[in-house]
Amino acid sequence: MNTTIQPQDIKVKILLTGGHQCTVTLKSDTPLLHSLIKTLVDRTQQTPGFSTLFQIPIDGGRSALSFPGENLVGLVTEPPIYLQELQPQQPATPVEIPATEIPAPAPPVNDDLISRYAQIDNFLTPAEKNKLIKYVLAKESEFVTTSTSTNAEDYRRSMVLHSFPEFSELMVNRIKAILPDVLQKLNIPSFPLGEIEAQLTMHNDNNFYKLHNDSGSPDTATRFFTYVYYFYREPKAFSGGELQIYDSKIENNFYVAAETFRTVEPRNNSIVFFLSRYMHEVLRVSCPSKAFADSRFTINGWVRKAN
Repeated sequence: MNTTIQPQDIKVKILLTGGHQCTVTLKSDTPLLHSLIKTLVDRTQQTPGFSTLFQIPIDGGRSALSFPGENLVGLVTEPPIYLQELQPQQPATPVEIPATEIPAPAPPVNDDLISRYAQIDNFLTPAEKNKLIKYVLAKESEFVTTSTSTNAEDYRRSMVLHSFPEFSELMVNRIKAILPDVLQKLNIPSFPLGEIEAQLTMHNDNNFYKLHNDSGSPDTATRFFTYVYYFYREPKAFSGGELQIYDSKIENNFYVAAETFRTVEPRNNSIVFFLSRYMHEVLRVSCPSKAFADSRFTINGWVRKAN
């Protein structure tokens, strides 16, 4: 007779650098627990990768614990979770988090459900970036209001410049050159390269883009990678505008947003790459001056798979 094993409540004490700690209770099958354990295993094995920012609700959701993955030094679980059970491919002496026996180990980490991204600083030379800023400021009158494929109201607020050939060709060529290294770092197999799209977007005060993905319609289905290049005048005159990339879960054979996410800071002259199927959003921007020149600017677009 088959017996269905129900997820357990796991009491998790999170140990951070500097002697800080916090205790939370998580279900044994939650992606957040798997992500914490995988980060700890990767650190133990010195596995290279990109930093994960954890944001965990505490105090009944009244507060949140936020920390980068490199600050995680240990987990104490009750009942116990033995890491060799979650990583069966690893031989030799097991690394364990103490206690006795757990009746049913949590399932293996599914990497397809954990969002990953690459953020690369100094993507353009200082001269190229400054020239781009001057170009954009001269094009202010040509920006138009953005829209969505569903024409949903109050879902996206920003302005866009669709044609900027003086810089779109530069961006596409630079992306083609760096793409093999990005794929390698994210452990993604190479794929037949199709069109690389580009648009230039401006977010000013009270602008945002709610939760969406970039490949959910027939005309966008071949989008594989999304990229966002950030640039703006300094000193920075806005706050907010972070990119929030959600982990995934599967419902009715579709990827949907999980409760956990990564937050990407819009660092000047940096570019971010992530899979177009990831659910993501742009958090609200605050720009007190409301001046066009003080905006959060991006060149963003999509790398398509060839048919």
